[in-house]
Amino acid sequence: MENNTSSNVVLTTKNYLAEAKIRNHFSVIDEPVPGGGDDNGPTPVEYLLTAIGSCVSITLRMYSERKGWDLGKINVKVSQVKENNEMYLTEEISFEKEITEEQSAKLLEIAGKCPVAKMVKGETKIETSIN
Repeated sequence: MENNTSSNVVLTTKNYLAEAKIRNHFSVIDEPVPGGGDDNGPTPVEYLLTAIGSCVSITLRMYSERKGWDLGKINVKVSQVKENNEMYLTEEISFEKEITEEQSAKLLEIAGKCPVAKMVKGETKIETSIN
């Protein structure tokens, strides 16, 4: 079974304001004022960080439910770090409920299996065409 997921994005004529349609949902993307936008929505990078954080938390919830572990709320903070001409991402994961060291080690491993993070870490082929 093929899984074709898509998003359609239209950049409006208003600076960098873009409108996205994802299934039956709408979202706006923009740049902050210092970047030439009007700050009407998150930037593309902020959406990417949000996608990773939400995917990691959902992946952890699915795994913990199969194991019968009650983690309570799962908080994932994903940040873009720029230092010494290098750019990378950091993830800080915390749980509302106490977990054991063994659970922590396993959850750290499972966090790395998030499909969005794997897509970003690996080389996902992108075929581009102009119509």
